Amino acid sequence: MKKTLLILLYLLVTSTACNGGEAKSAQIPMVAGMSQSTAIPDDTPTSTKNALRNLDQSDTQTPDPGPVDTGDAEVEEAPSLFVEPTSPPDAYPASRATLEPEQVEPVVTTDAYPGLVGTVQPEQTLPPLIAEETSVLIESKPGSIGVKSGIPTYTYTIINEYPHDRESHIQGLSVSDYPGILFEGSGLWGESSLRRVDLETGEVLQFLPLPDEYFGEGITDFDGQIIQLTWKSGVGFLYDNESFELIDEFSYAHEGWGVTYDGERLIVSDGTNTIHFWDPETLHEIDQIQVFDEFGPVTWLNELEYVDGEIFANVWQTDTIVRIDPDSGQVIGRIDLTGLLDQEERIGTEGVLNGIAYEPETERLFVTGKRWPVLYEIELVPEDAP
Repeated sequence: MKKTLLILLYLLVTSTACNGGEAKSAQIPMVAGMSQSTAIPDDTPTSTKNALRNLDQSDTQTPDPGPVDTGDAEVEEAPSLFVEPTSPPDAYPASRATLEPEQVEPVVTTDAYPGLVGTVQPEQTLPPLIAEETSVLIESKPGSIGVKSGIPTYTYTIINEYPHDRESHIQGLSVSDYPGILFEGSGLWGESSLRRVDLETGEVLQFLPLPDEYFGEGITDFDGQIIQLTWKSGVGFLYDNESFELIDEFSYAHEGWGVTYDGERLIVSDGTNTIHFWDPETLHEIDQIQVFDEFGPVTWLNELEYVDGEIFANVWQTDTIVRIDPDSGQVIGRIDLTGLLDQEERIGTEGVLNGIAYEPETERLFVTGKRWPVLYEIELVPEDAP
């Protein structure tokens, strides 16, 4: 802008110094800030030269000299330094901007094990459930979702209902040699116990607390004795079944969950798909089987009961009992007890089905759950029965 004013002023001055309207040309001394093509003629009056030099040497804070009369001269408008802003290119065209979030298949319940949540594929593993008694993850069951199982399924009919102690976090249930009497093992740290219970009334007739460092687990009655396991301590107890006097304390090398007796061997679960067989005299392991169905290993086997040549096992955190061939480990039947106790009657996530007892003489089957107010006598009904 400053140079443009200098040029205009120069044109104005030189126009007054022309002879007969012709401008004089001469060598032009350079002035600071001027280009090689813009100079002051030698015959320019001294006062004008000084004015031009002062203008050139002025800084940007020099007041604007105001409009200059350029006569008929045409002044080309300088191009603007600013460009009108335009919208940025569409980085996310509609085909992308409107994409929906990735769709996730809804979590469903397996057909084979009602209550066990998860759409599990072979390469996936369910996250650990928040609960008090497992360090074992359930193994995946390929193809178990929405597939009709070839293994027989049974539902139930309720024959009788009996009162049950709401405070009992039941881990084991066993019919005693005395009519109308059950033995029951209860768990939790600092609350575990062994109990003698009246079936008809639910009254606790005898009570033996375990030391606080033990989490009581499964029990069974055999040969005038009661065996009781503990969860993670690797310690078991053997009691007289009348006095509850401690006969022996022993150890084992895995977790203790459920235990039953087949007349010759103690049968023990540890929360995996392994079933251990112990010698009842030495309490040492003599054999084991792996439990499986048509989908693969069946884990989280909990409370056990021996029923007419089969092992009945609660599948922890479900409403299912599996019927197991004790020779092969094959699941040969499933008992679906969904709806036996309404969810509203269960206490949180711990109020799960657990506890099976069978009375061979009368063929009565009893089931209950952790902190359930009811113990049920049920009869099994084939699912396809009319």
